[in-house]
Amino acid sequence: MENISIRMLRLPDVMAVTGLSRAAIYAKNNPKDKARFDADFPQRVQLSANAVAWPSDGLQAWLDKRIAASRKQHQQGAAA
Repeated sequence: MENISIRMLRLPDVMAVTGLSRAAIYAKNNPKDKARFDADFPQRVQLSANAVAWPSDGLQAWLDKRIAASRKQHQQGAAA
């Protein structure tokens, strides 16, 4: 059996890690919200009838991509 390193993060943890509000997190998962939908944001996983969570590896990948894009934008701005 492989070592399980992925954690499932509940909404308060996702809010703390991303700095996003509850509404923004749910909007990022909602393709009907054209302004805030983000196809790169990890989909929530239904754990039970009343519990959802987000995989930590997906959130880390999303954060890494956002950080890289921000750094690239700042580097391009500094070079201009």
